[in-house]
Amino acid sequence: MKKLLFVFCISALIIGCGTSSKSNSTSEKINNKKSADPADYASTITSAELKEMLFKYASDEFEGRETGEKGQKMAVEYLKTQYKNLDIPTPLGNDDYFQEVPLEKQSVSVAQVSVNGNSFKSYEDQIVLRASSSMELSADEIIFVGYGIDADNYSDYKNIDVKGKIVLAKTGEPKDENGNYMTSGKAEDTKWTNGRQSLSSKREAAKENGAKGLIYLDSNMFTNYASYFQRVATSGRSGRLALKSNDSDFMMLMVTESLGKALHNNIMEDKEPKAISTKLNLVIKNNSESVTSENVVAFIKGSEKPDEILVISAHLDHEGIKDGQVYNGADDDGSGTIAILEIAEAFKMAEKNGHGPKRSILFLHVTGEEKGLLGSRYYTDIDPIFPLANTVADLNIDMIGRTDPKRKEGDRNYIYLIGSDKLSSDLHNLSEEVNKKYTNIELDYTFNDENDRNRYYYRSDHYNFAKNNVPVIFYFNGTHADYHKPTDTPDKIEYDLLENRTRLVFYTAWEVANRAERVVVDKVTK
Repeated sequence: MKKLLFVFCISALIIGCGTSSKSNSTSEKINNKKSADPADYASTITSAELKEMLFKYASDEFEGRETGEKGQKMAVEYLKTQYKNLDIPTPLGNDDYFQEVPLEKQSVSVAQVSVNGNSFKSYEDQIVLRASSSMELSADEIIFVGYGIDADNYSDYKNIDVKGKIVLAKTGEPKDENGNYMTSGKAEDTKWTNGRQSLSSKREAAKENGAKGLIYLDSNMFTNYASYFQRVATSGRSGRLALKSNDSDFMMLMVTESLGKALHNNIMEDKEPKAISTKLNLVIKNNSESVTSENVVAFIKGSEKPDEILVISAHLDHEGIKDGQVYNGADDDGSGTIAILEIAEAFKMAEKNGHGPKRSILFLHVTGEEKGLLGSRYYTDIDPIFPLANTVADLNIDMIGRTDPKRKEGDRNYIYLIGSDKLSSDLHNLSEEVNKKYTNIELDYTFNDENDRNRYYYRSDHYNFAKNNVPVIFYFNGTHADYHKPTDTPDKIEYDLLENRTRLVFYTAWEVANRAERVVVDKVTK
């Protein structure tokens, strides 16, 4: 460990040797001013420093920063060293910048299933989507919960007790007489309608209502999932990473229509929740391997409102090494990671000059984003270092170093903003005003549209804050030909754009952290 830290310290000194004189001279000039001007501190965010750090962070040396692997461990040590060199402490105390995130590399679980004495085969009739351990379950009754939805204005759980029960749900979402979805009153798909987002939303609804298991009928998804699970099971490849669950007795099966009808013969037509008498027996075999990864956290305490927390986040991981090629992830999300370091340095300089933020700022580098937003979900859902009720906003940076080749019109100096108005008109207006005053970047809301088929709002770490009613802004440059490929390298980053976009996030954070009132939440989600 000492040798590794020594290497990183030397690297940090090399990186910092060209910046210390700049920082010191800038600090002296700023210190002579009586009032704080955020432009002075934003000027410390430079393309030269961003480039120097990113060439290190997205180098082959870091082996693509795959979650739980050697390269990711090197990445978190690098970030820790940077914060220590900046004299920015950890909120965890004892020089501990790492929030451990317990994960498991899940093997493909296999179930023996019988209903009223009839057996149903793995990969043909049923697959295990979730089982934290091997288990045996039997039931004389299951609870049919229709579509398995639990939303503010429509719930299949409203008048039925499912605690300790196995529930049965089907894909889809009901519509009203006008053809609009019951949960939203609109024609556009919601998180409950279909696909992976629906799957996870219905799983969480079952868990939150106390069910011990969910059997989910989706014949279309089953075809794709079953073939993939079977290939993984027979290939000997390692399974996917997931958060290590404390719900050791919660399980989830995906089943075909034939098995669904065996459990409830009128499942396709029925919508009303009810208890179903049946003889169900399950034997699940699971062999999972524990994996430990880390979120990196650093903290500047607010001078006037220390209990109100602004989070600035980015994911530290990438795809690792595949077929002998390093997936460097310079844009995804080396750009966001290094941007946070520069933002942190600017705030620290302000603090040293007596202009520290009024609210506290948590610099949060999350792990496992590429594996399913795991690090941010652990922070928000399991172990928030600071209460989410005290978290005023999350500014999430994921890919801000390139341009979208599909974007044919508009200024090169742009950024896609996603989510700024979903929960808070106040945050959205603040963001617009800050940009007009300081950076004049073209703010593009193309992917903020509810009809966006890419569903980017749900695909980066801000979403885990948003689902908990914390206002968010997601900064994103769009995808490009090198997205999730070994060609996403630091030489392709457009550093002038990275500098200006990083400054925009800084200015926005400055305003959120220093204004008199905290950001107002005038919309809520469930």
